Amino acid sequence: MGRRRAPELYRAPFPLYALQVDPSTGLLIAAGGGGAAKTGIKNGVHFLQLEQINGRLSASLLHSHDTETRATMNLALAGNILAAGQDAHCQLLRFQTHQQKGKNKAEKAGSKEQGPRQRKGSAPAEKKSGAETHQEGVELRVENLQAVQTDFGPDPLQKVVCFNHDNTLLATGGTDGYIRVWKVPSLEKVLEFKAHEGEIEDLALGPDGKLVTVGWDLKASVWQKDQLVTHLHWQENGPTFSNTTYRYQACRFGQVPDQPASLRLFTVQIPHKRLRQPQPCYLTAWDGSTFLPLRTKSCGHEVISCLSVSESGTFLGLGTVTGSVAIYIAFSLQRLYYVREAHGIVVTDVAFLPEKGRGPELLGSHETALFSVAVDSRCQMHLLPSRRSVPVWLLLLLCVGLIVMTILLLQSAFPGFL
Repeated sequence: MGRRRAPELYRAPFPLYALQVDPSTGLLIAAGGGGAAKTGIKNGVHFLQLEQINGRLSASLLHSHDTETRATMNLALAGNILAAGQDAHCQLLRFQTHQQKGKNKAEKAGSKEQGPRQRKGSAPAEKKSGAETHQEGVELRVENLQAVQTDFGPDPLQKVVCFNHDNTLLATGGTDGYIRVWKVPSLEKVLEFKAHEGEIEDLALGPDGKLVTVGWDLKASVWQKDQLVTHLHWQENGPTFSNTTYRYQACRFGQVPDQPASLRLFTVQIPHKRLRQPQPCYLTAWDGSTFLPLRTKSCGHEVISCLSVSESGTFLGLGTVTGSVAIYIAFSLQRLYYVREAHGIVVTDVAFLPEKGRGPELLGSHETALFSVAVDSRCQMHLLPSRRSVPVWLLLLLCVGLIVMTILLLQSAFPGFL
């Protein structure tokens, strides 16, 4: 039996590191690049239009935004504003799409960048901020807003960026161990504090203002502004290992399905050092108010590289350093979908198709869709078919039939029973 393969949605002309999906427009935004090295590899942010064509979800290049010598390593999305981590800086971008009236203005513009189903007339990466791309019926404009240095370590690098629930603030973390919070869109700094000794690996902002950070110092911490609330201890109700040191790799908040006011926190734990005998990685679900561990399960021996939670909090998406991709049920931490070495190299980001906006239209008959990007320049799509369920009316009919059959059997075995 052949190995399961995920369909390739798009191939960029540079390594891909970050991924976002805009629910209102159905745009898939992938970013990366070769950095400042003079290798000829470009740096950019690509805007892909998702469409259902003949019952299949496909993507086409709508716009390519040139980021010059800066590769985008992480992204966060708030409405039509992108926060892009580029080296030690955070760059805000604003994009706008609207229907174009009249003739396609760029039908003579060639493009050297190739990708699956690149739209006829789509423009190459622009040379200036705010350049426009036109295609038949759609116009997209990207504008550079404010930029600010967010990391000041010896080898400064912004590693993570995250908007708060109302998109008025964003938090950044990097190699110097500091969390910095900024106003949007002015990027005026409103908070700065030392969260970890060493690099910050990931952070998550909750709707109540609490901030969760994980770092290379093996700690996961919960903060209210710059005040430490608690540390997370994932092994309290889970496995213990005397010879293996674990660190937290990723953290994400997610809704509790059917409980809009409740939150879950999800974290991934990986071995701090690679051992000759590979040790399992673990996935933990936490109560979002008490920050006590609810359940922990092994997610295999492949080292986890990234984590995503679906919009409703129903599913978790994982990528690994060996290129594999998996989808889990958030409630039980049970694995539903797995493609081994889908990319063949480290998966740098995963993102679910949103369940609002254009999401249901694009999803079709599938239960969810997860997108993954990797250093191999490819964006892949992972579709989870709808799980079969028994209709309520059929269950009621079966119950009624079972009761009738029981009564008939009792009547035949014990005459005069009724």
